[in-house]
Amino acid sequence: MSLFNLKGQVAIVTGSSRGIGRSIANQLAKAGAKVVVSSRNLDACEAVLKEIQAEGGEAMAIAASISNKAQLEALIAQTHAAWGGIDILVCNAATNPYYGPTTGMSDEVFDKVMRNNVLSNTWLCNMVYPDMKAQKNGAIVLVSSIGGLHGSAVIGAYNLSKAADMQLARNLAVEWGPDNIRVNCIAPGLIKTDFAKALHEDPVLSAKYNSQAPLRRMGEPDDIGGIAVFLASPAGQYVTGQTIVADGGMMIR
Repeated sequence: MSLFNLKGQVAIVTGSSRGIGRSIANQLAKAGAKVVVSSRNLDACEAVLKEIQAEGGEAMAIAASISNKAQLEALIAQTHAAWGGIDILVCNAATNPYYGPTTGMSDEVFDKVMRNNVLSNTWLCNMVYPDMKAQKNGAIVLVSSIGGLHGSAVIGAYNLSKAADMQLARNLAVEWGPDNIRVNCIAPGLIKTDFAKALHEDPVLSAKYNSQAPLRRMGEPDDIGGIAVFLASPAGQYVTGQTIVADGGMMIR
């Protein structure tokens, strides 16, 4: 298990009050990391904090909106004040406020998607870079989506933002590799979360998906949490600039 040992590492996970982020926070804590649970809702973060503590893990909850740079700066500052330098960053929080064609989509919607899903990740990566550079070690994980690998007539802006996250990981991997900082993406398929509730609770769509996916099921949040542990741990120390697809095999049919 030493390959997956994160004891003493400080990790921040955005959007970790539910779904995939919640699983990642729990799994990092089980591997020994000290985890900052963060989302807009402090009460929801504190519920995850209690879960981690009940399992013997160490965590704290800090509310922050990914759309607010000042709040993200405060997130980093509070983490520093409590635990010192940051070793692991997981950018999981994202938004998808629009379902429909790109044709006619308002500038305001497009700006919001790109700000929350790409610009905020860029902010956070740059905020943790000084710590990681100083210690010549760090792991950043951006939670993207298989949407970034194919087109869509109804969630085009979201998919565009997720493709941009993949390129952000590649760019930073090249730029920060000499400082031994690894930057990777996870691209989940359809996962049973509140974010994808409209999809996985549709009986027709669910039956179709489960009949077509090679693994014959939708994903669970814990199917993603372990991948984040791998990418953050010594087991993933020679992996950077990559996008790991976790979709039950849908993209390779």
